[in-house]
Amino acid sequence: MYRVLLVEDDPRLADLVTEYLSGYEFSVDLVTRGDAALEHFKANPPDIVVLDLMLPGMDGMVVCRQIRDVSEVPILILTAREDTYDEVSGLEQGADDFVNKPVQPRVLLARLRALLRRTQTKAAPDTRMLEFGQLRIMTNDRSVTWRGQPCVLSNTEYKLLLVLAEASGRVLSRDELLKKMRGIEFDGLDRSIDNCISKLRRKFDDTLSEKIKTVWGEGYLFSPSAWN
Repeated sequence: MYRVLLVEDDPRLADLVTEYLSGYEFSVDLVTRGDAALEHFKANPPDIVVLDLMLPGMDGMVVCRQIRDVSEVPILILTAREDTYDEVSGLEQGADDFVNKPVQPRVLLARLRALLRRTQTKAAPDTRMLEFGQLRIMTNDRSVTWRGQPCVLSNTEYKLLLVLAEASGRVLSRDELLKKMRGIEFDGLDRSIDNCISKLRRKFDDTLSEKIKTVWGEGYLFSPSAWN
């Protein structure tokens, strides 16, 4: 059985999802307030999180970021919006997938199974150090130092930096970056990669975009010789 943490304040929807998933390989823990979600998450670690955005006590985006700061658990967001705002914001906060309301239980089940399949195969512990000039990336504890000082990165920023550094000297398209980071395809509208690149450039004093270069019409390139 997989444990699902369902953070949802709509009792009808919560009952529907709980009843449906409980008929398969899932047990469901329900939390109805955003400000109670992280505490419950730490006390009862789930295999996957299903998270509504409109919650009493704390916004779902904040909950998503708090969970992602402490765990790599898959997070699926429930959104009632038809535009891409929630998806872009959710990706920036560390979400892995989205299901639109009204929820179709069989679609939700399929998405949960797909997310879990992607996370079930655990690789051997990654203990590499990537070093480029004055930049060091330690994969064992996910720490980054820049010019001898620790650099605090969000989970998404760390993942993107690592993917770029691993492909040092090669251009990666937005589609490749999203697939490597989250296993999803670029839809032509998602700006989460561009926004995260901008944040990385600010943190590494890359005002001229020399360390992480934009290759127009193609994607981004991590320049190994520029990190001095």
